[in-house]
Amino acid sequence: MSRIGRLPIAIPNGVTVTVSPENVVTAKGPKGELTKAMCKDMNIAIEENSIVITRPSDVKQHRALHGLTRALINNMVIGVANGYTKTLQLVGVGYRATVKGNKLVLNLGFSHPVEIDAVEGITFETPDANTINVKGINKELVGAVAADIRSWRKPEPYKGKGIKYTNEVIRRKEGKTGK
Repeated sequence: MSRIGRLPIAIPNGVTVTVSPENVVTAKGPKGELTKAMCKDMNIAIEENSIVITRPSDVKQHRALHGLTRALINNMVIGVANGYTKTLQLVGVGYRATVKGNKLVLNLGFSHPVEIDAVEGITFETPDANTINVKGINKELVGAVAADIRSWRKPEPYKGKGIKYTNEVIRRKEGKTGK
């Protein structure tokens, strides 16, 4: 039995989850609404204040989908209840970020500022010039947008300049040594 898949998902107060006969899961909460079609083979049942996912057999594909389905539904429930945030830091002289409307404007040492439009369901915040908060209810989308921002200037190993996640550790290299 999958260690992740067998765990029930607790439904917090204020969140409603519905499952259609075609295994389309819809979660509604204070932050918004998410809908996702799950594999039709998985058995998704709502029991009292929890969701239980079971697999029909021990076929390799069903074993793989068991934990995945549970994790995806859990991420939806947490997203509509609390939301997700990824925090990025800009490290480098002259690197800064500002929010103008629903666009994120980055000065990263290029000859021009980089403008990134907010995707639907994503908001940007800049508490200070060197910090960016990417917020949303869809964990997958928040991570993808944060990775897209980071790809403009990945951190380099010599001085650590670039855009990095706050919890990311950059392995530093020693520079050249002269005689």
